[in-house]
Amino acid sequence: MIKKKFIPIAKEVINLEIKALQNLKKKINKSFNQAVIEIIKCQSKIIICGVGKSGLIASKIASTLASVGTPSFSLLASDASHGDLGMISKKDILVLISNSGETAELRSIIQHAKRNKILLIGIVSRKDSVLYRASDIKLIIPKVIEAGGIVPTSSTTAQLALGDALAIATMKHKKFSKIDFKKLHPAGSLAAQLRTVEDIMITGKKIPFVNENSKMGRSLKILTNKKLGILIVRNKHKNTTGIITDGQIRRFSQKNLNFHSLTAKQIMTKNPISINKSEFAAKALSIMNKKKITSILVNNRKKPKTTIGVIHVHTILQSNIS
Repeated sequence: MIKKKFIPIAKEVINLEIKALQNLKKKINKSFNQAVIEIIKCQSKIIICGVGKSGLIASKIASTLASVGTPSFSLLASDASHGDLGMISKKDILVLISNSGETAELRSIIQHAKRNKILLIGIVSRKDSVLYRASDIKLIIPKVIEAGGIVPTSSTTAQLALGDALAIATMKHKKFSKIDFKKLHPAGSLAAQLRTVEDIMITGKKIPFVNENSKMGRSLKILTNKKLGILIVRNKHKNTTGIITDGQIRRFSQKNLNFHSLTAKQIMTKNPISINKSEFAAKALSIMNKKKITSILVNNRKKPKTTIGVIHVHTILQSNIS
């Protein structure tokens, strides 16, 4: 049976990586500002390239940048030397990541960048390296102690953190919002939580509208056909004046023998709860839970008295919104 305690090793690894990040934080300087400005100005793509473990970090950074609105992709340095240099155009920005800055596979990429006057951002530790000297913008990763001594750990953690910082700084400058994020992430649970009322509301002929002077005998047919359990009452100007629920209908019909002769206006609840179409669907669900209702009306901010849609609690739950 293995009895060795591994918790101290885990803590040592984490401490070394924390120290690497603390040192990186101290080294952030004007070069970082330059890099962000160039990425913001770029009218083409950001291509991020690395070798080995740095290549995996390059892939993550490119993915993060792309996810927040900056077109990016990663390129393996080994593939670049076998034809993939053609993916890099003169208007692109090239980000090369290498701890040593002396990896042989980087040389052909550096030469290609210089030959075509492609802006080169280097993420590197050694100032005496080929990559450092060749870079137009130099982002230094402080020298670190790798956990275990030989495996890229602390250095790749620092590379990843620097890449995340570039992506978030760019995102904030562009005012990339949750709505923008949702557009680039149409699938997944996060996208579901970012869906707006407009995304899932019931619209058009599916909305159970009735005129406030309509008799309930006729209105009941609309209630049955639309299958939402409510009637939305409007005046002659098509402004919403009230709402009738199936619960109200049951209560009134039990008390009033002339129920079918009553008008919608006589039964409706005035000033029904409404929400703007641009609000998150999760907010609509929260209102429904708080008010103990199953449907909420949707309006346009420019015409708050006009109903343009309906949200039913079942629609929200079917959309995996909570």
